[in-house]
Amino acid sequence: MIDELLRQLGDLALGSIPTAIIFILLVIAYRFLLYRPLLQMLAERRERTLGAVEKAKAAVAAADAKSQEYEARLRAARAEIFHRREQRLKEWNTQREAALVAARHAAHERVASARAAINTEAAEARHHIEGTVDQLAGQIMRAILPAELTAAEGAH
Repeated sequence: MIDELLRQLGDLALGSIPTAIIFILLVIAYRFLLYRPLLQMLAERRERTLGAVEKAKAAVAAADAKSQEYEARLRAARAEIFHRREQRLKEWNTQREAALVAARHAAHERVASARAAINTEAAEARHHIEGTVDQLAGQIMRAILPAELTAAEGAH
């Protein structure tokens, strides 16, 4: 019985050799035809994914740098605009002050010429009044004093 069992085991082992060889050949073919290309594709995919992630990080960093650059330019432009605005305000204030000084000077000149004109008119009026004082005094005397006195004085 043991002999029988050993013989059956031998037959079984002998019959399994072609199956084992076919299995080994299938495993080798699987490795060459599917497994290695699959591993290569996965590695390539991983590299591409990591490369894409790295590219995305680089793009984000570049975008941040551009954003900071634009913000710096914007701040510089705002500062320049503010500076120009301050310059214009200073220029306008200077022009306004110059116009005020000119207006004051012109007003002083007008006031001086008006005073001179008034003084001239006053002098002429005084001169005219002084010239007519004697006539007015005579008329007042004639109006106030009786006619006989005025005639006697006129004779003196």
